[in-house]
Amino acid sequence: MFEFNINDYKYKNIHMIGIGGISMSGIAILLKENGYNITGSDRQLSETSKNLINNGIDVLIGQKKENIKNPDLVIYTDAIADSNEELIAARKLDVPVVTRGVFLGALMRNYKNSIAISGSHGKSTTTSMISKILMHSSKNPSILLGGELDEIDGNVHVGDKDFLVTEACEYKGNIKYYYPSTVIILNIDEDHLDFYKDLNQIIETFKTYLRNQDKDSKTILNLNEENNKLILDAVQGELITYGQDNKDADYNATNITFDELGRPRFDLIMKDGSVEHFELSIIGRHNINNACAAIISTHENGVDIETIRKYLKEYKGLDRRMQVIGNVNGCDIMTDYGHHPSEIKVTLNALKEHTKGRLICVWQPHTYSRTKTLFNDFVESFDDADEVIITDIYAAREAFDPTINSKDVVDAMVKTGRNAIYIPDFESARDYILKEIKKDDLVITTGCGNPDELAKMIVKSK
Repeated sequence: MFEFNINDYKYKNIHMIGIGGISMSGIAILLKENGYNITGSDRQLSETSKNLINNGIDVLIGQKKENIKNPDLVIYTDAIADSNEELIAARKLDVPVVTRGVFLGALMRNYKNSIAISGSHGKSTTTSMISKILMHSSKNPSILLGGELDEIDGNVHVGDKDFLVTEACEYKGNIKYYYPSTVIILNIDEDHLDFYKDLNQIIETFKTYLRNQDKDSKTILNLNEENNKLILDAVQGELITYGQDNKDADYNATNITFDELGRPRFDLIMKDGSVEHFELSIIGRHNINNACAAIISTHENGVDIETIRKYLKEYKGLDRRMQVIGNVNGCDIMTDYGHHPSEIKVTLNALKEHTKGRLICVWQPHTYSRTKTLFNDFVESFDDADEVIITDIYAAREAFDPTINSKDVVDAMVKTGRNAIYIPDFESARDYILKEIKKDDLVITTGCGNPDELAKMIVKSK
C-alpha cells in the first residue's frame, strides 16, 4: 500500500502527468500550499493549466520523456495510457509512480475527518453543497471539487488538516483505494463501461470500497436507489439511510413541493423523529437527494441545523450544472455537465415543466465507448426535449472508433418519431440555433466535453 504523510516531506519534489485535469489540478494546488515542489505536464494549455501557472506551478505543455527530471514521486491521471513516453520514463526511475486515485486515497488518511462523495450522478453538486455549508460553519475543510464553486473561487480550498471533502469517483476502481471517515453513496448506475464489464462488476467495486472502511466510519446511502440496496451487506461502520417518501429510511424527505420556477421545498424527518424544513434555490427533484446527503453528512459531523438550512438555501449551483449562460432574444441559454442517459433524462424532465416555449437540447456525446454501450438508453433519454441537436462525439481519452458516430443516434431517434438532427460542429449548431429560437424557448447544451463553449458562442453572437 502506498503511504503519504503530508507533514514529513519524504517526497518533496512531485511531478504530475496530466496536471491540467480538474481533480489533478486541485491536488497540485493543495500540495503546493502545503510546501511541496510541484511540476506537471498536460497535452495542451487550458484555463486550468494557466491557473496552475499563476499559482507558481511549472506546467509543461506536451508529454515527453524529457519532462521527467529528478522527482521523488510521480502521480498520473487515469487518462494517461501505458504507452505515454513520459510515464514510461517515470517508471524507469527508482521512485513511486502512482495513479491519482491511489494518491488521493493515501492523502485521505492524513485527515482526522473526511467526507467522500460517490455515485454515478450528482457527485459534484453534492460535494459543493457540503463545501458551502462547511465553509460557513466552524470547520475549515480542505476541499477537492470536480467543478468550480464561487465560495472557494475555483475547485480547491486548502483548509486545516482536520477535515477533507472530496469527490470519490469509481472510474477504474479508484474508490477501492479510499478510506474516508464518512462515505456518501448517491446512486450506482451503468457507466464507465470502457473499464467495467457490466453493472455487477461496478456493484462489486462499491462493495470492496465499503469493506475497506473501519468500524468507526459512517456510510450515508440513498435508500430509494435500487442498486444501492445491493451493497448494504458490505457496510462496515454505521449505516445511515435517506430517501424521498421512504418510511424505511433513517432520514425521510416528505411534503415535497416546488415553486413556480421548479425549486424544491421539503420537510426532512430526522433520525430522531424531529422534522426540519428546507428550501433550495436550484431546480429539480433530483437535487432533493443531493441536498439530503449534504444535510445528513454535515449534521452528522457536528454542524447545526440552522447553519445547514441557511447556506443550503443560498447555494446557487455549480459551474456547468444547469447553469444559465445568458439570454438571446427572450430565449434562455443554459449548459449542463450531464453525459449519461439518466442524468440527461432527469435534467430535461426538471426543465420541461417550467419552460414556456420549446425546450431545445444540444448534446455532445462523450466517448465512443459510452455512446455505443448505452446507445438505446441515449435514444430514449431526450423525450422531454422538443428538439434534439447532436454534435460530433467528444473522444476524450479514446482513439477514433469508426463503428459509432452521432448520426447513428440521430437516425435511431428519427426512426422512432423523435425530433432530432445531426449538426457536426459548434459553429454550424450556433448558426442553426440563432435562426430557430423564439421568445420563451430554452436551449441547453449538455455533455462533459466542452458543450459549454457552444452555449457561450450562442450568447456572444446575439
